[in-house]
Amino acid sequence: MQYRQLGRSGLRVSPLCLGTMNFGPQTSEPDSFAIMDKAIDVGINFFDTADVYGWKQGEGYTEQIIGRWFAQGGGRRERVVLATKVYGDMAPPAPIPDPNFIRGLSARKIIRSCDNSLRRLQTDWIDLYQMHHVDRSCPFDEIWQAYETLVRQGKVLYAGSSNFAGWDIATANQSAQHRNFPGLVSEQSIYHLDNRMVELEVIPACRHYGLGLIPWSPLGGGLLGGALQKRAEGRRGNEKFAQTVEKKRPQLEKYESLCRELGESPANVALAWLLHNPVVTAPIIGPRTMDQLTDALKVPDLKLEPHTLESLDKIWPGPGGEAPKAYAW
Repeated sequence: MQYRQLGRSGLRVSPLCLGTMNFGPQTSEPDSFAIMDKAIDVGINFFDTADVYGWKQGEGYTEQIIGRWFAQGGGRRERVVLATKVYGDMAPPAPIPDPNFIRGLSARKIIRSCDNSLRRLQTDWIDLYQMHHVDRSCPFDEIWQAYETLVRQGKVLYAGSSNFAGWDIATANQSAQHRNFPGLVSEQSIYHLDNRMVELEVIPACRHYGLGLIPWSPLGGGLLGGALQKRAEGRRGNEKFAQTVEKKRPQLEKYESLCRELGESPANVALAWLLHNPVVTAPIIGPRTMDQLTDALKVPDLKLEPHTLESLDKIWPGPGGEAPKAYAW
């Protein structure tokens, strides 16, 4: 496994990040344990989760599963670069929910959420604590005050963002610079062949400020994972997904034909395409089964030739480059 530095930081992570959003809702706890064991055994040391995953209001169910896996010992926690997130509504169900524990990034919310995540995860520290969404009602001076406290206490090592616009990244890091705080080292954005909007301003901002990009939904919710073939085999999915597949059928036919010519699965080609961008550190893979994890292990060694990259650009055109040249002279 060829490890990469996360942005401008000295932290070294695997070129694939294990996403855990399916742990609990779709993948049983024993299967989740097996997937995590396999991941670290093959060198995937970067795990991503969030306090809201598990989708049981206020419970942090997925974090609890990871915590019970860590509790088995065997150096599991020490071998993992652990990323989780703060922002979402974690107020327990109540007639009057705690107004300071719903969505947001107040200092109070960040500090309390971190302590709760540490308890669920059964660990003393979080390697990468990510803001799950921007909170433009909260000043970054307040946000960084909370992060500085957590770093000083040894509970958090690095700060990251998720779903930030380019100007949010700039604002956050300029504010951190004034406080002599390192600021953001990573941004987690939706990015895949069929959604390349981050190429306009988010990727340039990441490059300028030295953030590593961590793409989520790299397969477009399954669209780029061989959707036509799966439909032909009778795996149709829900009606909304079926409509998307039909709408994108001309592109998907060209894409899956190209993948067959390459002798590679559509999912692996989509992941390999992301890794060809030097700003990308590690796309998040969210395997529901062991077979899906095993198949993805081929991706870091899959190199796409320039003519293949050109073909992919023709099938899945981006926004036209970076702003402002994408829309101006």
